[in-house]
Order: sequence, then C-alpha cells, then structure tokens
Amino acid sequence: MPRGPRLDAPGTLHHVIVRGIEQGCIVRDDTDRKTFVDRMGLLAKGSDTEIYAFALMTNHAHILLKSGPDGISTYMRCLLTGYAQYFNRRHKRAGHLFQNRYKSIICEEETYFDKLVAYIHLNPLRAGLVENLQQLAEYPWCGHAVLMNKVRYEWMDRDYVLQFFGRTEGSARKAYLLFLESEMGIDREQELSGGGLVRSQGGWENVQAMRKRGKKALGDQRILGGDDFVKGILKEAEEREDVAMSLNDRLRMLDEDIGQLCEAEGVTIAFLQSGNRVGKLPKLRKQLARKAVFEYGLPLVETAKRLGVTPNAVIYMLKDR
Repeated sequence: MPRGPRLDAPGTLHHVIVRGIEQGCIVRDDTDRKTFVDRMGLLAKGSDTEIYAFALMTNHAHILLKSGPDGISTYMRCLLTGYAQYFNRRHKRAGHLFQNRYKSIICEEETYFDKLVAYIHLNPLRAGLVENLQQLAEYPWCGHAVLMNKVRYEWMDRDYVLQFFGRTEGSARKAYLLFLESEMGIDREQELSGGGLVRSQGGWENVQAMRKRGKKALGDQRILGGDDFVKGILKEAEEREDVAMSLNDRLRMLDEDIGQLCEAEGVTIAFLQSGNRVGKLPKLRKQLARKAVFEYGLPLVETAKRLGVTPNAVIYMLKDR
C-alpha cells in the first residue's frame, strides 16, 4: 500500500531516519563522517532548521529536528543529494546511496522530546561504536558530545535540549545523564520508530480502554502523539493543501531527479526515455515512477511523458513491488 504524502508544516518536530540502500554503508571513514555532519549543520543554519539530537551510524543516521520556514523536504533533499554526490565521487561509485525515501515521523514534543533525545544519542553505545557513556561523551558523530560540552557544533541547539532537564546547565546535564542511564535498559525502538494508533495512544491496552468507553482514537503512521495532536497535525496538513507546490514545480523536481539518476547510472536521458527495456532501464524507470506519483503526487500521464512510456506502464510499475 502506498505511503501517504509527507506532513511538512514549518516548525514541526521530526524524528528523521535515513538508511543506506540495501543496508549499505553511508560512511566509510572519519572524512565521510565529518562531511556528512558538516553538511547537516551548514544546511540547518542556512534554512533555519533547528537540530536537537543526532547520531551518525555506519549504515544509517538519526536526526531530531524542527523544520524551518520551508519545511523538511527541501532540507533533506539538499542534505542527502549533495552528500551522495560527494560520496560517489570520492569512492568512485555510481548509483543510489540512500534508500529512496527517508523516514520522518512528526512527534509530540511535550510527551516524547526527552525520550527521543536519549534514544537517538544511545544509538552508538547500543551498536558497539563506543563502550560506555564516557566514550560516548567524546564521540564527535553524535549530539551527546555536544550536550556534554566536549564537542562544539554551533548549529545544534544544546540550550534548548538542556532546558528540558533543568534550569541551570549543571543541574540539567546531571539530570540528563541520570535520565540517559535509566533509558539504557529500555528498548524504545518500536515505540519511537513510527506513529500509528497503538503507539500514539500509549499501547494496545489504552486503545481497548478507549473503545470500551465508546471513544474513537485517531492514529497515523507518520505521527507519534496523542489523539488531539494527531487530529491537529492532519487538520493543518489539510488546510495547507491550498498552498501546495505547483504542478510545474513538481515536474521540475522530477526532471532534476531524472538528470541526476541518469548521470549516476551512466545512461543518457534520451536512452531512458526511448522505451528500450535493456539492462537497468526498467529498474530506473520504476524508481522514478514511484517517486513521481507517491512523493510528488504527479498525474500518471505527466509521469509517463517524462519516462517515455505509457500511463498503463506506469500503473504496472506502481503495482509491481
């Protein structure tokens, strides 16, 4: 079943997860790590995106951010596209580096902010990249080192994070560390990796209790929060449809994707649009068709024109997993 469109209102708290394609590495050494983190911060400053927590792993990354005036899509597009181009040039490779669609979950700040910060920052420890909290405090590819004042990234809003744990820096850092230690023994991956009815309401027992009282709860896989929060986000998204990106803008984005993919895969745009089914062409068209329809909301006819196929062929691409 196709995933829903992004909920991309400015000023929204997102837990973003990006993964390497086919579980492949997105960084190979510290030069790659520094490039990814520096790019993440530079783009955040330029787009007024607030970053509160992050963890760069070997084959994926977590970012807790609040989107700027342009929403999250432009920021993530610039981050991932630019980094992938750098990575491919440096390591003399071609093709996609990331899974086609990063995961972004809108989160209810009051309920989940502290848990998300702890969950994200504990990732390197749980993965064995560091052995203990002392090493984690020195690990430059995770926001925990910033909160501990061991690493300075001006683009990460450490003051905003620490104020959730105390009024002064000293008391906040102490409380944060105690909370982090308490979270080490709790597996929150399922709880914090997505929304949906059960997660939003705090568990299946709560959902059942609400149903017994005759109360219908609302859930959405793109949102992590309570019933009222989910309703508010969906209502705002509905209201924003009137100012959605124009068709020409979305077609322009698809044209950019076609050009970048053809360049990365070593084929010409004319060859992609020729209707030929040799080699990798069917797979490339399928990737582009799914992105055009599911992410950009483009009509089948316009998508077919851009790919040099029939609308029926696009329908087949969308059905074929």
